[in-house]
Amino acid sequence: MKECPQPHFKHIGLLYHPMIPQSRVLAAEMLEFLEGRGVSVWVGSNWDEAAVAEQAAALDLFVTLGGDGSMLRAARMGSRHGIPILGVNLGRLGFLAELQPQAWHEGLERTLAGDYWVEERMMIEAQYWRADQQISCHEALNEVVVSRGALARIVRLPTYIDGGYLTTYAADGLIVSTATGSTAYALAAGGPIVPPELKNMLLIPLAPHLSLERAIVLSQGSVVRIKVRTDHVAILTIDGQYQVEMADRDEVVVHASPRVCRFIRLQDRTYFYRTLMQRLGVSANESGD
Repeated sequence: MKECPQPHFKHIGLLYHPMIPQSRVLAAEMLEFLEGRGVSVWVGSNWDEAAVAEQAAALDLFVTLGGDGSMLRAARMGSRHGIPILGVNLGRLGFLAELQPQAWHEGLERTLAGDYWVEERMMIEAQYWRADQQISCHEALNEVVVSRGALARIVRLPTYIDGGYLTTYAADGLIVSTATGSTAYALAAGGPIVPPELKNMLLIPLAPHLSLERAIVLSQGSVVRIKVRTDHVAILTIDGQYQVEMADRDEVVVHASPRVCRFIRLQDRTYFYRTLMQRLGVSANESGD
């Protein structure tokens, strides 16, 4: 009798979206499928980071069932343990996810068989400082944003690159983006689209007023320091999911994280441009001369 091959991943975490009913249904179907193939499975909410953190050391793959926000959360949690992520898109755009829900069965079969490649993406680290004391440190896959608070008043942001003064932005805010984030908030703010394998950061001002308005692509390994000059509250936002209130003379230092995010990919290595055109609604039909 021929033996069934051992699954490539043996301890999988299914991370469902607590606000999407279909996510729980798919998680239940996947649980039955994976356990039937001898895989140990833990099921939890993508929003319950404490519970995920408790289980992460025992897992070797995250499968996320949600949108890009779910992928961002999983990326931050998975990077701490080197856990790769396979995304099933239940959101609107799905730039980061690999599978559509109708294709999950085939996708998991291929993943368990080892028929995939791993894409590594740079993450960035933002250190929040006040009076020469580090208050907190945050990781982001998409972007870090320093912006005005609820009041419609600009903030002034003296900005330094590798210790040298660049300019003072007078704007609604400033985005420090990764290549991954170039198709997110940075794109909406007029930034360039950068292929995800690059390890460069981008600077994109938000509604600049009589100050530098062009996006800048920084050299790999650059360190950005942003000072806050404001007479009201400013906001530090991480991947659009966490925010910290900042005061006048607070600072943020942003640089590449020592950790990376790993995505399981089943498509060919040119998938990014094809997915980009699909998500932007641009026809991918080849035209002749």
